[in-house]
Amino acid sequence: MALKVKLMKSFSGSSEDMLATIRGLGLKKFGDERLLKDTPAVRGMVFKVKHLVSLETVSQEAPAPKRRKPRKIVARDRALERLAAKAKA
Repeated sequence: MALKVKLMKSFSGSSEDMLATIRGLGLKKFGDERLLKDTPAVRGMVFKVKHLVSLETVSQEAPAPKRRKPRKIVARDRALERLAAKAKA
């Protein structure tokens, strides 16, 4: 089970607390839609901004969040790969 959350109204003029909640849900701009796991934490966040979002329960599973490496680590790995390629050549 998953929740489909869509930002239906503008969040301009909202408090910092609500803006942080909207960002925490992964919604960035008007009309954005996210498929999230149905957990008590997510339901609480949606309840906090229920006047700005629409909520729909869907039967499909929410995708696992992707983790990205910090920019410094990616640059370091690329540099090491280039050095290894030069050493082989």
